[in-house]
Amino acid sequence: QVQLVESGGGLVQPGGSLRLSCAASGSIFSIYVMGWYRQAPGKQRELVANIISGGITNYVDSVKGRFTISRDNAKNTVYLQMNSLKSEDTAVYYCKMNLRVNRATPSEAYWGQGTQVTVSS
Repeated sequence: QVQLVESGGGLVQPGGSLRLSCAASGSIFSIYVMGWYRQAPGKQRELVANIISGGITNYVDSVKGRFTISRDNAKNTVYLQMNSLKSEDTAVYYCKMNLRVNRATPSEAYWGQGTQVTVSS
């Protein structure tokens, strides 16, 4: 069974930095997309950043220039470096990966449990 475990969330002051990590474990044939989503109270879950084949990255406009997504394929791990944090970045951050557990099965989405990021003075 595939499990995604997140870490790195916490409380930080505006302008501060955090680094989130998410490691996938279990039977994994191949990972195609790794990404981070967030959900603030009263808001829909939104894509923050993802990284896909060829190393192509995508970011929501509000985090461009401040956040950087990266991956370590050997460790089945994705990271989100968050700099210059703002109050509006406060949310639960979720890791998502699209992967195959074996060659005979289609790609499916797997989610982490979420980690709280709070930006407040």
